[in-house]
Amino acid sequence: MGDVSDREETRSSASQLSRSMFPLKDGHQYRTELPEEGIASDKLLDILRKEYKNIETVDWENGRCFGAVFEGGEETAKFMSEVFGMFVGANLLQPDIFPGPRKMEAEIVAMVTNMFRGGKDSCGVVTSGGSESIMLACKSYRGMAYKRGVTEPEILIPESAHAAFVKAGEYFRMKVVKIPLDKKTFKVDFEKMTSMVNDNTAMLVGSAPSFPHGICDPIEDIARLGKEYNIPVHVDQCMGGFVTPFASKEFNIPPCDFSVDGVTSISADTHKYGRAPKGSSTLTFSHHKYREGHYFLRTDWSGGIYASPTMAGTRSGAIMATSWATMMRNGLSGYQESANKVLKYRQWLENGLRDIKGITVFGEPLVSIISFGSDAFDIYRLGDLLTAKGWHMFMIQNPPGLNLVITPLFAKGTKREDFLRDITEETAKLMKDPKGKSGLAAIYGVSGKVSGKKTASEFTTEYLDAYYHTMKPNE
Repeated sequence: MGDVSDREETRSSASQLSRSMFPLKDGHQYRTELPEEGIASDKLLDILRKEYKNIETVDWENGRCFGAVFEGGEETAKFMSEVFGMFVGANLLQPDIFPGPRKMEAEIVAMVTNMFRGGKDSCGVVTSGGSESIMLACKSYRGMAYKRGVTEPEILIPESAHAAFVKAGEYFRMKVVKIPLDKKTFKVDFEKMTSMVNDNTAMLVGSAPSFPHGICDPIEDIARLGKEYNIPVHVDQCMGGFVTPFASKEFNIPPCDFSVDGVTSISADTHKYGRAPKGSSTLTFSHHKYREGHYFLRTDWSGGIYASPTMAGTRSGAIMATSWATMMRNGLSGYQESANKVLKYRQWLENGLRDIKGITVFGEPLVSIISFGSDAFDIYRLGDLLTAKGWHMFMIQNPPGLNLVITPLFAKGTKREDFLRDITEETAKLMKDPKGKSGLAAIYGVSGKVSGKKTASEFTTEYLDAYYHTMKPNE
């Protein structure tokens, strides 16, 4: 009886959470069965516009969304649709049938390794996103550790490193050692990292920048440490990869690419500041000996020899084509203009935030992300107020804060002054009543109310269940 009761309670919680976090417009409902007859294309397009596209409420195209979306506009959407349609049936698993997307992937990798100042032995792959790029790097270095006799490989990461490293630890049975941050700079405590290196250490990690705080770890120091102990060093540039290579010298971003001796791999997302449609990232290596570790090979299968370079077998040639086309369309000058505009307005916004009484900017952000908290009031209350005004941002924790990813859409939009005005006004209101509390939990990508009786893990599991929940009208 207990199991049945628990399942019913879970379903009820998922239903309530789905209704709260993913509300439908009046008269709309979920489709849970195939239609008896196929729906005509023109009618389907109408349904998509009215019931799916039009339920969006955040004005992301005009820069009111920090992160999540990095490119927009009708002309771009039309162009990408044409590129996608040209290769919609292409599968990279069959490069003999679809040689074009194969050529494009090779060219993307070559352009990105060049961007990161790699040498003649540099190489890489295109993946489905930053998490896959990170996980493949971990798999490569696990294999290298196994070859040298390590049975329990360890990943040394800053506490602020992306959650995908912990995910890789779970998937690949690697121990993840989290190194604390300096409480003032929010960089990894390098002395502590050095002290944690041992015979089981399979890789060292640094971010440029980290997602939570927008801070660059001391990459040159970490690389030197890796070189000293012959340990691979991965630099996560999923957020900064298409910003740091193009930044003007005035922004003083320290080296974080293959020019730093000891850096062996870099993850960089084409679908963030690379401005490509979602579903693409890159993982590049300083030498091909590292890439071989994440290949999957089966030579004795009855279906023939099977090999894949990434997690997926089938990969969309259309996604590859849109990534390639985006890079070619922007070119060096386009990325330089975009990156420096983002950096300029990150700097502008950071200066404005530092002038607001009650706000504390975390560390010294150098790239495209600013995070801030408050010693005077519950910062999540400010997040609530800004969300009510139509702004979308990430909420972070340990310490609590708001995270602003400055996108090209924000940088070129007309809402920048509106945001600074709104945050100034709402902070002033909170400073008059600083003791109130919020019930928000920081979830990557969203924020949601948490019952005081539920742990963060229980709530997050319910959130994921709610994501897939299809409510009936009377539920």
